[in-house]
Amino acid sequence: MRNVFSPQMSIGQRDIADIKIDVSSRDDIPTILLGLQYIYTTIPLRDAVFKILEEVAPTKTDGEDTKVVSINKGRPGMDQWSILVLGSLRVGLNTDYDRILELANQHNTLREMLGLGCFDSDKRYRLQTLKDNIKLFTPEIMGRISTEVIRAGYQLLDLDIHLLIRGRCDSFVLKTNVHFPTDISLLFDATRVMIRICVKWDKQHALPGWRQHQHNLRQFKNLYRKLQKLKHSTSQNEDIKIAKALEIKQAYQDYIDLAGFYLVRVKAGILTLKNNHKIPEVLLTDLHTFSLHADRQIDQIRRRAILNEKIPHDEKVFSLFQPHTEWISKGKAGVPVELGLRVCIMEDSHGLILHSQVMQKTTDDKVAVPMVKATKARFPSFNACSFDKGFHSPANQTDLKALIEQVVLPKKGKLSKADQDREYAPEFKQAKKQHSAVESAINALEVHGLDKCLDHGIDAFERYVGLAVLSRNIQKLGTIKRDMERLRLLELQKLAA
Repeated sequence: MRNVFSPQMSIGQRDIADIKIDVSSRDDIPTILLGLQYIYTTIPLRDAVFKILEEVAPTKTDGEDTKVVSINKGRPGMDQWSILVLGSLRVGLNTDYDRILELANQHNTLREMLGLGCFDSDKRYRLQTLKDNIKLFTPEIMGRISTEVIRAGYQLLDLDIHLLIRGRCDSFVLKTNVHFPTDISLLFDATRVMIRICVKWDKQHALPGWRQHQHNLRQFKNLYRKLQKLKHSTSQNEDIKIAKALEIKQAYQDYIDLAGFYLVRVKAGILTLKNNHKIPEVLLTDLHTFSLHADRQIDQIRRRAILNEKIPHDEKVFSLFQPHTEWISKGKAGVPVELGLRVCIMEDSHGLILHSQVMQKTTDDKVAVPMVKATKARFPSFNACSFDKGFHSPANQTDLKALIEQVVLPKKGKLSKADQDREYAPEFKQAKKQHSAVESAINALEVHGLDKCLDHGIDAFERYVGLAVLSRNIQKLGTIKRDMERLRLLELQKLAA
């Protein structure tokens, strides 16, 4: 049975409203805890957030069906408030689960925020518990909590949420946790994983041909290292150039021949497991997947290195373990290419992130209208937005004007007389100047988690983005509260003097 947060305080437990947080600290932890404390102590906000947190529940997979497990049955799990606290810190501090585990078990103020008192010193979290529970959050749930946090931020700033909300929209690349891809490294990844899986099956069912798997992998790795070290000759002597080119081609041929030999053995092992040992197809999914990867990479290496073909970009894969990874070249100085996915954010003039979207296989001009529609659905008073030229298209100019009153979207290329009148207007120029402030929000997100996604899979990627945005808004709420408290303490010092 799960509770969002136990309403009954235990002996030695401190009320969250009474927790003393150092507002003079410049570390990130106090500001995030201040934001969380404000959520808990502001009754309407707490009620709204807790109602959403009630929907956070584990799921159980039964064959092909996935269903939500009832929160009113079974052993008590980690309460949803603790999941929110630890999840916000994990991404907000741009750290891994090991550090969050250490903080949850040793950081006194954090333990008080989790509802643990002085008599709970023996209460310890486990690493797998943190991983399993933080994964229960979904992007949709985090987006709804973030909306409530933003509304609370407006109230704390004494702003009327029904007045005009202005936004700034831009995108950046969130890198995936992958190595730089080459066709030979991807083939090496596929082959070593296939060998490793076959060795596991060999221990259970004595598959033929894998007794010397360590020697086989070492032999394959030697060919891989040899290819890495080979360089094309820069000699002016044509005979030397031709000899070197032939040596390189032969090394590639030896490499793919050996990979093909192991691939044939893997496919034979799959047939043996299916036919002789009656292993279900679902248990052989990984072997099938990586054998397909190996097939593709062998073909691409042969075409590129031996037949001198150019491989089309849409045929390439940039990671076997993170297949959603894209090769992104935004033309930035000193950053020729980034490996990951674009993330689009909508920031308001107070530094709060109104909405975010993971841009899988799409570009800026395709998300401008959906971003505005989604933001306006959350905040009906959202009625002005600025973009950069990357979001421009003739259709966007028309569609955005039908959604919001002020559209600051510079046009690409030469401007017509009407475009000049529009873009040289004082209001347009002023909003265009202010648009660059969105880079500060992007930098803050990158510092607080969105520089590289440490989780695996596209679902985890989207969850990571949603949690980072929520954590950033909570931290922003805590920063507002901290600045107000600092000002109050300063006024008291002046009165005392």
